[in-house]
Amino acid sequence: MIELCNVSKTFHTDDGKLDAVNNVSLHIRKGDIYGIIGLSGAGKSTLVRCMNFLEIPTEGEVKFKGVPLSSLTRKQLLQTRRSISMIFQGFNLLSQRSVLKNVCYPLEIAGVPKKEAEAKAVSLLNVVGLGDKLKAYPSQLSGGQKQRVAIARALASDPEVLLCDEATSALDPNTTRAILDLLKEINETMGVTIVVITHEMKVIEKICNRVAVLDHGVVAEEGAVSDIFTCPKSDIARELILPKGAAVSEMKEGKLIRVIFDGQESDEPFISNLSIQCSAAVCIMGANTEDIGGKAYGQILLRLPDDSSAQARIFRYMQDHKTKYEEVPS
Repeated sequence: MIELCNVSKTFHTDDGKLDAVNNVSLHIRKGDIYGIIGLSGAGKSTLVRCMNFLEIPTEGEVKFKGVPLSSLTRKQLLQTRRSISMIFQGFNLLSQRSVLKNVCYPLEIAGVPKKEAEAKAVSLLNVVGLGDKLKAYPSQLSGGQKQRVAIARALASDPEVLLCDEATSALDPNTTRAILDLLKEINETMGVTIVVITHEMKVIEKICNRVAVLDHGVVAEEGAVSDIFTCPKSDIARELILPKGAAVSEMKEGKLIRVIFDGQESDEPFISNLSIQCSAAVCIMGANTEDIGGKAYGQILLRLPDDSSAQARIFRYMQDHKTKYEEVPS
C-alpha cells in the first residue's frame, strides 16, 4: 500500500544540518494498523508527513500502490492525497463552523453538491458516535469529541489510508481507549489502512499489528508487535516497552531477570506458583503485561533472592514450564 525506499529528510537550520529521517525503508500493507513509535525528536512526525508528501524527502522514494509520489503532477498528487487522509493531535477543526460543516468542508472543496455532502457527513458522524452533535461547535465539545469529528472529516474523502499523528496524546486514558477502539473498528469495517504515530507503547499494543521503532531518524527495529513486545532487540525498544524507573535504578543489589510472556493463559498465577514451588521470594521491580484474548503478553522484571540455590530452582522452574526469560544487567 505504502512503501518507503531509503527515505531521508534533511533540514537546514541556523544551527546547521538536521537529519530528521535517515535512510528509512518500510512497507505498510493493505489492511495494516501500522505503528511508528519513538521518543520525542525521533523523527516520527517528519516521517509520516513524507508518506503523503507534505514533506518532500531529500533522498529516497515514497510509493503509494506502487506509484512513486515524486512522479506525480501537482494535480495528481492532490488527488492521491484524498486517498491518504490525516488526523492530528491538535484536531485542526474550524472554530466558526459547526460539527456538520467541519465534516462537509473537504467535500465542499471537492465540489460535492451540498445535499450529498451533508448526507455523507451525517452518516460519518453517526459512525463516530456524534450523530447528536451536528449543530454543535468545536468549543462546545470535549477533546475526545473533537477528535471524533476530525476522524469523520478525514473519512469524508473515502481514504484508503488514515495517517494518525499523535492523535491520542492530548487525551485522557479512557478517551484514548475509546478513540483507539473506534480506529480499530474503522479498520475492520471500512477496510482503511491505518498508520499510528505515537510515543506510547500502550497505543501500539492496543491496536497495531506491526510496528517500527524509530530512534534519531533511524529504524532501530521493525516487525510484528507481538515479536517486538516480547523480545525487543534494540535498547530504545526496551526503554519504550519497559521504561527505566526509580524502582529499578535505585534498587538494591541483586540479580535481575526479565520474564517474557508470549501467549500463556492470562489467569495463571505465575508469580505465586513460582514462589511456592521454588520456596523462594521474588520482588517485582516492573511490569508491562496485556491480556489479549485470554492470553498473557508482555514482561515482568524480577529481582531474585541472593541465595544461589534459590536462583537455580527458579531458573529450573522456568525452563520446565517453557517460560522465556533473560538476565538483565544491574
